[in-house]
Amino acid sequence: MSNDTNREEAPEDDPPEPSAPAGTDDGSAEGSDADRERADEESPGPSEDAPEPVDPLTDDPVDERVDPDPSAETTEDGSTDADETGENGGFDGAEDVETVEDLGSSVDVDPGVEIDEEEEEGLLGGLKITSTADIEVPDRLVDQVIGQDEARDIIIKAAKQRRHVMMIGSPGTGKSMLAKAMSQLLPQEDLQDVLVYHNPDDGNEPKVRTVPAGKGDQIIDAHKEEARKRNQMRSILMWIIIAIIIGYALIMRNILLGILAAGIIWLIFRYTSRGTDAMVPNMIVDNGDKRQAPFEDATGAHAGALLGDVRHDPFQSGGMETPSHDRVEPGSIHKSNKGVLFVDEINTLDIRTQQKLMTAIQEGEFSITGQSERSSGAMVQTEPVPCDFIMIAAGNLDAMENMHPALRNRIKGYGYEVYMEDTIEDSPEMRRKYARFVAQEVERDGRLPHFTDEAVEELILEAKRRSGRKNHLTLHFRTLGGLVRVAGDIARAEDAELTTREHVLQAKKRSRSIEQQLADDYIERRKDYELQVNEGGVEGRVNGLAVMGEDSGIMLPVMAEIVPAQGQGQVIATGQLKEMAEESVQNVSAIIKKFSDVNLSEKDVHIQFVQAGQQGVDGDSASITVATAVISALEDIPIDQTVAMTGSLSVRGDVLPVGGVTHKIEAAAKAGCKTVIIPAANEQDVMIEDEYEEMIEIVPCSNISEVLEVALMGEPQKDSLVDRLKQITGSALEHQTVGAGGSNPSPQ
Repeated sequence: MSNDTNREEAPEDDPPEPSAPAGTDDGSAEGSDADRERADEESPGPSEDAPEPVDPLTDDPVDERVDPDPSAETTEDGSTDADETGENGGFDGAEDVETVEDLGSSVDVDPGVEIDEEEEEGLLGGLKITSTADIEVPDRLVDQVIGQDEARDIIIKAAKQRRHVMMIGSPGTGKSMLAKAMSQLLPQEDLQDVLVYHNPDDGNEPKVRTVPAGKGDQIIDAHKEEARKRNQMRSILMWIIIAIIIGYALIMRNILLGILAAGIIWLIFRYTSRGTDAMVPNMIVDNGDKRQAPFEDATGAHAGALLGDVRHDPFQSGGMETPSHDRVEPGSIHKSNKGVLFVDEINTLDIRTQQKLMTAIQEGEFSITGQSERSSGAMVQTEPVPCDFIMIAAGNLDAMENMHPALRNRIKGYGYEVYMEDTIEDSPEMRRKYARFVAQEVERDGRLPHFTDEAVEELILEAKRRSGRKNHLTLHFRTLGGLVRVAGDIARAEDAELTTREHVLQAKKRSRSIEQQLADDYIERRKDYELQVNEGGVEGRVNGLAVMGEDSGIMLPVMAEIVPAQGQGQVIATGQLKEMAEESVQNVSAIIKKFSDVNLSEKDVHIQFVQAGQQGVDGDSASITVATAVISALEDIPIDQTVAMTGSLSVRGDVLPVGGVTHKIEAAAKAGCKTVIIPAANEQDVMIEDEYEEMIEIVPCSNISEVLEVALMGEPQKDSLVDRLKQITGSALEHQTVGAGGSNPSPQ
């Protein structure tokens, strides 16, 4: 990026040059020679105690160096030597930060709170608190970030070196919070106001001028005062002329002619006075009140809001038109000059907008023009407007697919790419940070009662459960923060002094996702219409388990039927199966051919996913369900309907791990099942609610023979089939356990 945005700056060691009027090449305001002489006389000397001169007609008081170190050499990426050393960069002079090194990579998570080392394995990590009111919340956002240590360190480095960053990860993992944190780490002292002036030579090419932050208002006030004085003098002159005309008309006894002449004079003065008003500049970027570097969230912004625009003027002639410089509107790229531009879901931007954004990043300045080709604003194009910002692009994994390759290359070549983790390993330190997270949410909201230690413990348990992995905690803080707010709202509605564990438990029920509400509704409806079977034995029918959305389990029956083939035998599966589910059915057919004595070339195998709905079936977690249903139908052995199951299946009969086992087990318990079969590799991921532990038995299995031994009924037939399977697969199948890395868990 380029830092050469202030085109009027001169080295501080050089003697001051005479100021030039606006409308000249330097873009300052236009004025007469007499005005400039008067301004020079009124300008105070260089005394430090004297107030800084503010005059719309000279450059001396406002066109001063903005760069804190004019001797610093500019590097290729736009940073300076001063930035590298931190002498004049983002941390000297800031209220809370002295140097980047002071930030470090670790945060004191429990200042002033006593830690019981003997209780570190507890849910609070040894924190001895009665409520979250005992926990001190850091002032800076960068210190409030939890779990994303790598991303946090990158943000600190990027703020120091003024590098761009692209963050990819799931929603709610802290991308926008890190972007805002960077704006707090950038320097505040070199912010600028941007003014747009009328160009008397070409009204469609307004001139642009940058001044130190806070000077813009003074310049505009001075211009307005000058315009007011001129209009006042013109108004006095106009009324004198009108009075003379009216008086002459009375003497000549021709009142009508006098009134007509007075009206013409009024119109002439009214028309010509607009030229004076046009001399007042338009401040498009005002950083006078900024306490820190600008932060602009341009997520979902259209081209005009992002790149700037020029309003359409319906009155384009006859003296009623609005001067072009007054119609200029800045874009987010201009408002974020010397600050941070954050764009989430970057791939949703139009490809041409991304290309222009890349140009702005490369040049450090970008002219504003009308974005609508049919608007009068399309004829207007300003001089280049500074946009020396740090770009933080964010999105999900699919964001990289539709992102302009040149834009991504620009970010990657002059910055960092970081992946935002979904979970983090559980540890006493992290549990203490999660307790601090609850305190942060309470303080940020400002209306919630503080949480008791037991309420915090319940929230940490929920964080463990939502991670979907044993010994891990979720990093989806947005949804977890939503649970904190719902629990706090319940406590506040009861006028409770503190938010308790009971309030958190109520919040968990009230804050169910739409998918979970639908799943519960499906389960109840099936009970009403007896579509759900949870007792007895049925050939070819298995209670499969699936996941709706991200956190909602549901029972999905699978039925199989074997009929004679009219031609070559085939496997037919229905239920809106998607690509991965179809492939899993093909894998199951290979296993069936190996394990069954029936010649499938003479049979058609029909498989139906009952009530799969319009969403269909995706993933391979129903593989053991399909295999069990087909084998049961082939061998005429009933399946125990009190059993539900989930798991993927290899072509050799190994049961592979899947995702969402916790939610699937809870769905089976709600449906009235007594036993649930899961992959042995997923046993460590089970974190069901206490209320379901006594309702259902969990049986981990590592191969298809173990699944059939649990699911099938009828001892003689079942034993014969299982023994035959063990003989076919060999002893390895009996004892083999599948490692967690054997498959990419894919929830159905």
